[in-house]
Amino acid sequence: MSIPSLPSASFSPLYQQIKAMILASLQAAEWLPGSSIPSEMELAARYLVSQGTVRKAIDELAAENLLVRRQGKGTYVATHQGDDWQYRFLRLERESGEKFHLVNRFLACTQQKSTTSIAHLLKLKAGDPVIRIERIQSFNGKPIVFEEIWLSASRFKGLTLEKLNAWSGPMYAFYESLYGTHMVRAEEHIKAINADQELANYLELPLGHALLLVDRVAFTYGNKPVEIRHARYDTSQQHYVNKLN
Repeated sequence: MSIPSLPSASFSPLYQQIKAMILASLQAAEWLPGSSIPSEMELAARYLVSQGTVRKAIDELAAENLLVRRQGKGTYVATHQGDDWQYRFLRLERESGEKFHLVNRFLACTQQKSTTSIAHLLKLKAGDPVIRIERIQSFNGKPIVFEEIWLSASRFKGLTLEKLNAWSGPMYAFYESLYGTHMVRAEEHIKAINADQELANYLELPLGHALLLVDRVAFTYGNKPVEIRHARYDTSQQHYVNKLN
């Protein structure tokens, strides 16, 4: 007795296929961050589907913060240079509620060979060149964040300490503006630590002061890891906020 074949598990709804096509255009930089994408009517004609199908695909991309709908203006590619997105990946909020603007001071930007763990996280080969950055972020003259950052040297060619210190905005806007790399999501691991002497010096704190350690891997389109960030936060007068949907 023959058993009827089951439907293929690889089937995806039509709007998901359109979503994948739009995402492919974003990955190929057909529409750059901050620019508008074609209207739903134009995309429907392009892909030979209904406007409703296109709308559903765009709704999902907007929910994933890859696109931004603006009432009466259209749909735009999300950008870290926009006011509504500029600090999307900044998780600190002051307990006092006052507006929070961190000032960057980059201490180091050097090229080195990747360790096995760094290469694994960035999907490189062990020994491939990476850029290691040290940064302090301060609020009202008080340092509250010390970070070590690793990037693929091949993606960020020509990156120097001078270029970093000449930039006054968010780091992800820097990647976007100078290197055409748009960050779309991040994964984090968080735990409590105590400051060793080096961290105490960087953050102007007593030895053993309680800190928050946040290990982050940030990704661009296509789920490609771009940045590793090892950050230590002084949360004495601010919270680390995580909003869950």
